[in-house]
Amino acid sequence: MNDHALAQKLIRAVEAADSSERLLDAVEQLAAAGIEESVPTLIAALGYNNPGAAVAAVDGLIAIGEVAVQPLLQLIDDYNYGARAWALRALAGIGDFRALDTLLEAAKNDFSLSVRRAAARGLGTLRWHQVPPEQVESVQTQVLEALLLIAQDPEWVVRYAAVTSLETLAMVIAITSPEQVSHITEQFQQMIDTDADIGVRTRVRLAQQQIQQQQPQEVLLPNKNLKGAKVPYRGGGRR
Repeated sequence: MNDHALAQKLIRAVEAADSSERLLDAVEQLAAAGIEESVPTLIAALGYNNPGAAVAAVDGLIAIGEVAVQPLLQLIDDYNYGARAWALRALAGIGDFRALDTLLEAAKNDFSLSVRRAAARGLGTLRWHQVPPEQVESVQTQVLEALLLIAQDPEWVVRYAAVTSLETLAMVIAITSPEQVSHITEQFQQMIDTDADIGVRTRVRLAQQQIQQQQPQEVLLPNKNLKGAKVPYRGGGRR
């Protein structure tokens, strides 16, 4: 059976499913096939009010990859916030730069916390090699400004997602734009001092540690004449 015939068979099974269990099974099989032709049906499954089927559809769309991006952008459901959140999870998993504007808009302005959370996470998974070199600096600044704003979201899960993406961005720009990293570390310290949620504060501390662990390597590498010598790191370690 060729891909087209298999896709049609699996799509019909999704459309004919008459129970939650059968729908889940049908979507899982369709997603596992990884056929480009199945993308519209997998996107439709994001709005079926069946979380298991939605998870399977997201996994299938991520596995299919870049060819699913444009259909996702075109078919995002503006009326079903659940489907919209699942679609943004798929876009985040793929990490394609074409989703940038959609992610920025959703992360900053969507009324649904699940949508803002998914979009904030997606801003940390962008594939920077897809960005034209002459645009990288301006786009990174745009993403940074958005994430610093999202880190002040009233919902803790959105702030948490923003922290994970700020950590990732800090790793990306540490060499090229160290002054931008300072904005991230300042935001993190402010969150440590003021954020009401212990989970967010804990995640911020982890992000701080990850960023600090990168910095000593940059200090030590030039010191080639220090054979085996331990150079003390003057960062924020506890005494």
